[in-house]
Amino acid sequence: MLTIAVDAMGGDHAPVPEVHGAVRAAKNQDVNILLVGREDKVKAELSKHDGWRKLPIRIVHASEVVTMEDNPAKALRTKRDSSIRVAARLVRDGEADGLVSAGNTGAVMAIAKTVLGMIPGVDRPALANPFPTIKGKPAVMVDVGANVDSDAKMLSQFAVMGDVYSRLVFHTQAPRVGILSIGEEEHKGNELTKTASTILKGLPLNFIGNVEGRDLYTGHADVIVCDGFIGNVALKVSEGLVEVIKHLLKESFESTVASKIGYVLSRQALKDFRKRMDYSEYGGAPLLGVKGVVIICHGRSNDNAIRNAVRVATESASEHVNDRIEAEIQRWQAQSKVTQA
Repeated sequence: MLTIAVDAMGGDHAPVPEVHGAVRAAKNQDVNILLVGREDKVKAELSKHDGWRKLPIRIVHASEVVTMEDNPAKALRTKRDSSIRVAARLVRDGEADGLVSAGNTGAVMAIAKTVLGMIPGVDRPALANPFPTIKGKPAVMVDVGANVDSDAKMLSQFAVMGDVYSRLVFHTQAPRVGILSIGEEEHKGNELTKTASTILKGLPLNFIGNVEGRDLYTGHADVIVCDGFIGNVALKVSEGLVEVIKHLLKESFESTVASKIGYVLSRQALKDFRKRMDYSEYGGAPLLGVKGVVIICHGRSNDNAIRNAVRVATESASEHVNDRIEAEIQRWQAQSKVTQA
């Protein structure tokens, strides 16, 4: 079985959802769990689950906690026994096949880069986030917050990593890769998107050019590339919109007797809608580009999100996503050298 290290102290409500999610994963998935954090707190939460000692779960003590308020660089330097860092070391040393954390995103990225290192040929790591589409298969956006400033070369690397991830995890044949811009026409966009488009045209990808914000959900593209500033704004707008839609639907159904009857009849359909749009069903965002599987979750992640993040981590590890990304990056670099020659 694969082994996943779960940062038990990272989220807004840690260690409750982390422990509960880990228990659910251990019961339903073929995986070993290493719960990393303050042993007394983790054990106290585990004791609420009868028979947990029979599950493939082990506690790994870490004396320090990186909070959401901590400066990532300072946390990297000073909290050397934090739950995030200990979990990253477990991956580096081969004791775990992946890491899941709902902790401080900046700290997780900084620690992952330092402890695990970067895949050769990748300048910066990127967060890949799945978005539900009307075609049923998720579209992957890269980057959704790891880099607020990116250059064209980085966007091309994001495209290669997103292509590999879409093929291996979502089993997409020849993923359609697009750059998020203000219009589909080739002449639209800024200098960054235009320069990146020129690079992507020369890569062995199914590049379809510019895509617009609405294409996050239409399924027109399987991989959508952008800098982390734009991607994070798109992600947060989407999350807010889902909450508004759920609230308005509930409000409309409760407004009249006829609607109440419709609500009863449509309860399963609404349940399916909530599940398809629920971020916790996707678990978390993989940090692509580092030498190891790292899944970063929302700080407010519930136990379902943690359980699914463990699933995503095991899928990424079993499909050798990082090895494939490294191979694709090397192939891209070799092709670029031939073209330049």
